[in-house]
Amino acid sequence: MASPDDLIEPKIQYFEARKKVFPKAIDGIYRRLKWAIMAVTLAIYYVTPWLRWDRGPYAPDQAVLVDIANRRFYMFSIEIWPHEFYYVAGLLIMAGIGLFLVTSSVGRAWCGYACPQTVWTDLFVHVERFIDGDRNAQIKLQRAPMGPAKAARRVTKHAIWLLISIATGGAWIFYFADAPTLLAQVFDGTAPLTAYATIAVLTGTTYTLGAILREQVCIYMCPWPRIQSAMLDEKSLMVTYKYWRGEPRTHGLKRAAPAVHQPDGDAAARPQAGLPSLVMLAANPEAATQIGDCIDCNACVAVCPTGIDIREGAQVGCITCALCIDACDEVMEKVGRPKRLIGYSTVADEVIAAEGGEPVPAVKRLLRTRTILYFLVWAGIGVGMLFALGTRTRLDIAVQQTRNPQYVVLSDGHVRNAYTVKIRNMENRPREMEIAIRGLDGAVMWGENGSRETAARSVRLPVGPDQVGRTRIFVVAPAAGEPREDIEIVVRALDREGGQDADQSYFERPGTGQ
Repeated sequence: MASPDDLIEPKIQYFEARKKVFPKAIDGIYRRLKWAIMAVTLAIYYVTPWLRWDRGPYAPDQAVLVDIANRRFYMFSIEIWPHEFYYVAGLLIMAGIGLFLVTSSVGRAWCGYACPQTVWTDLFVHVERFIDGDRNAQIKLQRAPMGPAKAARRVTKHAIWLLISIATGGAWIFYFADAPTLLAQVFDGTAPLTAYATIAVLTGTTYTLGAILREQVCIYMCPWPRIQSAMLDEKSLMVTYKYWRGEPRTHGLKRAAPAVHQPDGDAAARPQAGLPSLVMLAANPEAATQIGDCIDCNACVAVCPTGIDIREGAQVGCITCALCIDACDEVMEKVGRPKRLIGYSTVADEVIAAEGGEPVPAVKRLLRTRTILYFLVWAGIGVGMLFALGTRTRLDIAVQQTRNPQYVVLSDGHVRNAYTVKIRNMENRPREMEIAIRGLDGAVMWGENGSRETAARSVRLPVGPDQVGRTRIFVVAPAAGEPREDIEIVVRALDREGGQDADQSYFERPGTGQ
């Protein structure tokens, strides 16, 4: 026995070491679509806090602002108060149902095109490609020993990544305060500590997730690939490899004779060795009729941002970015074969096409019971929220009776109750309000600055713009009546726009026999 370790089993590796992915640059319709979506989404994120929206002299002029200090959310002409948080909840529900709709229709298109992880990772990959070169150059540089040239490239690349990450974290804080003012405070060191902490945290997460982990987030960390299995069915569009066209594979760029596609299952299996070459096909022309369109060039693998082989079928690593479609179409054009060996298709259409039938058009696949139901629910919530926004009142009243004492018997025998009234003015201008009693015959009221001599059926209260006015009112009524009588206190705006609201309360008197 040479070592005590000989008595135990060798160490077992439970996790495979990460294999760095070097996506190759490609041009095509889906790559250009990704460019467009990336440009739009990044522009929306970075530019939105700087857009202005005139709300008058009493409200902030930032188009989109989450004003935590004053508990307001502004989005262009819409202003959401804390008690209207159900609008935000509705938007979140719409986002969830929309994600279900997109996934059941076109697979993980959200992941492949608009997910923040995808967008920022794509941006970092383009920066890396600009500094280190394309796929082959990056692999060569990765294997090269560290030297001055390699170190300079690494420092430059990571410095740009960090600048992008800082800009990402910095842009986020501008949604929570006036952007120009906060930017000046950040640079002169007078910004709140929370602003610097937020920038630091988001810089770290953006750099770590987008620049370092990249595809690891999509494959291992994100829960959506696991959830999507419940959203997909045999009629959902996905990026698929047409095995009945591509198998068995061969090596080479051209063929002398067209392929006869064999749809049976054995022909679809990937050969492990002995793939026919151009020399073999030239010596035996009949063999050309037994091969598929795939030339096993691995172009689809080289461009994949997660490094998977789509020819192995649907898998958790596929984010449906469709770059493999662009790569394969380019190769098929070079070898003179039909495009879309890899393309968007459904499991149901694969079965039809493999049997020689005509697949159902994609538009018809999208219009089915499941997707229509998702869309109707999504649209219904949206229409309901728009209706609520259009009909909501910009005035609100809340009344609370003073419980100590419940009532006071005055010297003339009348009974007095006191109430705390809160009036919410949700307009961005000051408004004059009138508070009145509805019901309770013979009752009069006065405010906290009034007296019994100035009592009337209503009082007035000025309320500032976007503020809650609070006052105390006193209501006096004859002692004859029910021990507890329901009343309604109404508030009415006296400006041109008008509007009113009411709240229920009650008036208490001494009980019978007291």
